[in-house]
Amino acid sequence: MAKINLGKIALDPPKILVIGFALLILFGSFLLSLPISTLSGQPIPWLDAFFTATSAVCVTGLVVVDTGTTYSLFGQIVILSLIQIGGLGFMTMATLFAVLMGKKITLKERLILQESLNQHSIDGIVRLTKRILLFTVLAELIGAILLGLRFSFDMPLGRAIYFGIFHAVSNFNNAGFDLMGNFRSLTGYVEDPIVTLVVCILIVLGGLGFFVINEIYEKREWMRLSQHTKLVLITTGILIIIGTLFIFIMEYKNPKTLQGLSPTGKVLSSLFQAVAPRTAGPNTLVISDLTDSTLFFIILLMFIGASPGSTGGGIKTTTFAALIGAVWAEIRGKEDVVFFRQRVLPDLIRKSLTVTMSGLMIVIIVTMLLSITEKGANFLMMLFEATSAFGTVGLSMGLTPDLSPLGKIIISLTMFAGRVGPLTIAFALSQRREKESFKYPKGKIMIG
Repeated sequence: MAKINLGKIALDPPKILVIGFALLILFGSFLLSLPISTLSGQPIPWLDAFFTATSAVCVTGLVVVDTGTTYSLFGQIVILSLIQIGGLGFMTMATLFAVLMGKKITLKERLILQESLNQHSIDGIVRLTKRILLFTVLAELIGAILLGLRFSFDMPLGRAIYFGIFHAVSNFNNAGFDLMGNFRSLTGYVEDPIVTLVVCILIVLGGLGFFVINEIYEKREWMRLSQHTKLVLITTGILIIIGTLFIFIMEYKNPKTLQGLSPTGKVLSSLFQAVAPRTAGPNTLVISDLTDSTLFFIILLMFIGASPGSTGGGIKTTTFAALIGAVWAEIRGKEDVVFFRQRVLPDLIRKSLTVTMSGLMIVIIVTMLLSITEKGANFLMMLFEATSAFGTVGLSMGLTPDLSPLGKIIISLTMFAGRVGPLTIAFALSQRREKESFKYPKGKIMIG
């Protein structure tokens, strides 16, 4: 991996990304801890500011204090800025300013962009970055207009426009922050087709991955699309369809969720809760009212998450698909994992297994730690919170506002690990070594 010299210090891209995100969180924490950031004019505890900044930069949406009723306009704009920078990546935003100022993008910056956007090479990386920014502006602008027009029926026009902008940016970046007040999220719009569909589309677009969006724009034909793009689109579609059907069936007779809704409302709310766990975080149904089977299914969706190179977290859709493909190939006695008549390299299967096991270990360890620090919570609530933080989702069964100080620190670190990625953090902390020039003799162990 290429080293980048910063003065007398040589850093590789993973280290720069980890340090950059950490510094952004600390700066956001400082701004949110100022008296000007709250409606009351009294500074909130620094740990709460730190938690909020971490949640915003890591585009999660978990909050210990209500965003709409705690923070002033200044504080909300700080949160929105952190969401935008955290969602796109600070290097993408830095590239925007460099381009606007007419500066040349150096090789060092291209290498960091490559790592930030999860690309295989630096070829065309600046062009891709420009398209990412353009697509982001268009998606958020259209979303803001549609949501603003809908909100204008419920509040003054100026407030509706602001709410439209905030919720469009928040949901496109898969953050899930809202301004509705009292931790209500979008439950007041459970049967509203405009809010439901616009937010769902924003979440899906932000979670597909910018490489996928760019390739669809460039090639525009299914047969010309790469294996990666096809796999992302198919896996995303299957997860949404299965998720919608499962939630619809499991909650159909639940008097606290779907039973009292109209047929259209049942479908819309089922769709919304199938899309939101793809690392976004808003909800139109009260999460704690869902059945245990639905909650556990949502945990699985949160763990899988969005797609590589997107604003979302989780182990990613392609990782999940690669593992399912490997299992299916092993069952059939096939040596290769094949999608769309193309093999998946063994190295990628090993990487998928590493990412999945790393994520699983993080969720298990965090759940265990929460069981020690949060005495009043039940196991499912703690597992849900840990998975939501790792997947940078933001959904909660109500545990977040009641977290202990140590619990807030644990969840903050989990959100950070989920956003930056466990492998990126591991690479940043470890010393990468050259490949071994020898191999140990083969051994045999029994499996299964």
